[in-house]
Amino acid sequence: MRQIVLDTETTGLEPSEGHRIIEIGCVEVVERGLTGNDFHRYIQPDRAIDAGAEAVHGITNAFLADKPRFADIADELLDYCRGAELVIHNAPFDVGFLNHELKGWRDDAPAIEHICTVADSLVLARRMHPGQRNSLDALCKRYGIDNTQRELHGALLDAQILAEVYLAMTGGQVSLHLAGEEQVETGLTREAVRPLNIARGALRVVRASAAEVAAHEARLAAIHKASGGCVWLAEEAGADGTAPAAGVA
Repeated sequence: MRQIVLDTETTGLEPSEGHRIIEIGCVEVVERGLTGNDFHRYIQPDRAIDAGAEAVHGITNAFLADKPRFADIADELLDYCRGAELVIHNAPFDVGFLNHELKGWRDDAPAIEHICTVADSLVLARRMHPGQRNSLDALCKRYGIDNTQRELHGALLDAQILAEVYLAMTGGQVSLHLAGEEQVETGLTREAVRPLNIARGALRVVRASAAEVAAHEARLAAIHKASGGCVWLAEEAGADGTAPAAGVA
């Protein structure tokens, strides 16, 4: 499985109001391992960045003045993402911006979800941790992921952090299926678990000592006395045909 953990930074919050993507950061994950084949581009938006957005990510129009426009990197981005599963935190936001940019680039450009599948890690986090805060910072704290470098938002940095969070979130749940195949339930994907081929010797039987048997009988007698009945004591008596141990009322 090839997954692309993706994040964007933008000039504002609404593509319908003419806001644009100014940074795209992607981290490639193959078979649950980071490959280092990342994709990172800053983009000239041809419009002013809202003051509120700049306060979040720290990217200025002056910094972007010599950067390529979306049309210059669109083919490269689509080739990089094609056929992968995109993992995005709050996916509707980023997908909405990506599709807005693609439509503005070319009328016949495909929607991003037509060349990839999309998994929303925020939906997964809310399902796993209902009623709790599930922002990226909150998930870092919950899963022990170091985010001390995240003084400002950045698409590549946030994608790298999200990749670690996503792998931590999806790494440890196991489910058994009726067909006899054991699989790891990763929340959004499944991975087969291969049994270890370990030679097993004869099963060792360790019998209780006389002292352990006496302690066991004393415990059953105490349960019988306190509760007026002990199902284990009755079963043991019936199993060998003997009466309950001495001292049991």
